[in-house]
Amino acid sequence: MELTVLGSGSAMPVPDRAQAGYLLDDGDRSLLVDCGSGVLQRLAGTDTGYEGVSTVLLTHHHLDHVAALLPLLKARWLAGEEHLEVVGPAGTKSLVDGLLGVHDYLDGRIDLAVREVSSARPFAAGRFDVTARETRHSMDGFAYRFSPPSSDAAAADGPLALSGDTEAFAGMARFADGADCLVHDCSFPDDVDVSNHPRPTSLGESLADVEVGTLLLSHLYPHTGGREREMTESVREAGFDGEVRAAADGLRVSL
Repeated sequence: MELTVLGSGSAMPVPDRAQAGYLLDDGDRSLLVDCGSGVLQRLAGTDTGYEGVSTVLLTHHHLDHVAALLPLLKARWLAGEEHLEVVGPAGTKSLVDGLLGVHDYLDGRIDLAVREVSSARPFAAGRFDVTARETRHSMDGFAYRFSPPSSDAAAADGPLALSGDTEAFAGMARFADGADCLVHDCSFPDDVDVSNHPRPTSLGESLADVEVGTLLLSHLYPHTGGREREMTESVREAGFDGEVRAAADGLRVSL
């Protein structure tokens, strides 16, 4: 399975970071996780392209995670693709219905399926096995852990965890324990006063007692510009002993 970071940014745009978006690909199947502004352009630059993504999995419904959802639907329609599935937490159907209510000319253009999932049981999205857990953020949402179709591992033991937007807390750390890669919200440096997002020291402290191979800091606000190395060092100094990297658009990680 390969992870491609399409968007490592936030609701405050910067030139080199699109809003939230991540592509999972195992060679035969692809899954797009979140679809913020700028993600379609990044996706168009991959071998998969928007033509190859028929399932989108949403962590939550904040605008910087869903802004390109209808543009993706329209692009697939214009490219002759016939299907799109949108999967996400409770409220996903209302979100999609509301968007189509504004842009009603897109309604019925392709076969659109919307499915709401919960943390109560594992599920499949784009034929990847997925398990979810609730996050701590200003809006309800999920973190996800993934196992590719070619693996015998259960989703709860899968190689990739992705936090969505969330504070750092022990339950999230336990959810990611044993993952080869964890993509975690780390929106601001330590000296920015913020709630609903973690800073490097709180994130490192929360992960001090778990085993994660590589930690990618993502959902980076403009405040982090030029301070990425400082932030990764702060995570390690706080107790996390795995590899720490700041995510960047276009980064690919093989799992």
